[in-house]
Amino acid sequence: MCNPSTMGTAIAHHGELIQGMFEDSSGQLRRGLLSLPCPALTSIATFHPKAGPALTIAPTTCEKARRAGELALQLVSPRSPGGHLQIATNIPIGQGLGSSTADVLSSIQAILRFFRARLSHEAIMQIAVAAETASDSTLFTQQAVLFAQRDGEVIEAFRKSLPRISIVSVNCAPDTEISTLDFRPAEYRPEEIEAFRPLWSLLRVAINSGDLRALGRVATASAMINQRFLPKRDLDQIQAIADSCGAVGIQVAHSGTVAGILFDPEDHDCTSNMHLAVSRVAAMGLPCRMFGVQ
Repeated sequence: MCNPSTMGTAIAHHGELIQGMFEDSSGQLRRGLLSLPCPALTSIATFHPKAGPALTIAPTTCEKARRAGELALQLVSPRSPGGHLQIATNIPIGQGLGSSTADVLSSIQAILRFFRARLSHEAIMQIAVAAETASDSTLFTQQAVLFAQRDGEVIEAFRKSLPRISIVSVNCAPDTEISTLDFRPAEYRPEEIEAFRPLWSLLRVAINSGDLRALGRVATASAMINQRFLPKRDLDQIQAIADSCGAVGIQVAHSGTVAGILFDPEDHDCTSNMHLAVSRVAAMGLPCRMFGVQ
């Protein structure tokens, strides 16, 4: 017997550690990314069945999540009654933190649990991409992946998950919201596409060996390449703060407003260094907060 309602949960991300163009196993160039998970920010969806063919959602602005719910229902129970999705989230909108993807994934998970249905990660991500055009890689929590965000497919699955990372989050444009759908995909120059080749190799080594400093170098380089498409205010100054405060690197939301200063939580000076970075960012007049502090 089905439960009267079920819940699904999905985490946000803090932008990307890398985003660019990568050649897949067939030699085709594809857009890909690796999201930086941010477990402190979550979306929780509750699915309630109800009579009638329609699926409703609250807040009503979560249209992508409603569409994803419809697609999930069509797949797991095409003759099912309608239902209602209730979304509760603490993820800020328009900053590049994956708020819509988290709502989409939590909604899909709630419906799957109601019908006790199982889908592969790849099948779930196909639903997510169909509902919102592009998605991120935060569903893959047990294994880091380079993910083709507009195709819903894994370009490479690495041997390990991402190491723990502490973040000083900086909102570089606090009065601005970015619409992912309205944001034009980056048009990389040939030399930029070529630059992603060694970064991909270094990314693989960094993840598989747990080398956080190498991961920071990848993220910093990707941030600088993508600065041409959606510039982050004072990113050079943020990088200087990172260098002066013992950070391993910086990263950005490539289609959002936030930048992150990355720290190794295993460093015994991590907490004090993060507080120092916060004070220096605050002196620039930019809002910031800490994630993953010990």
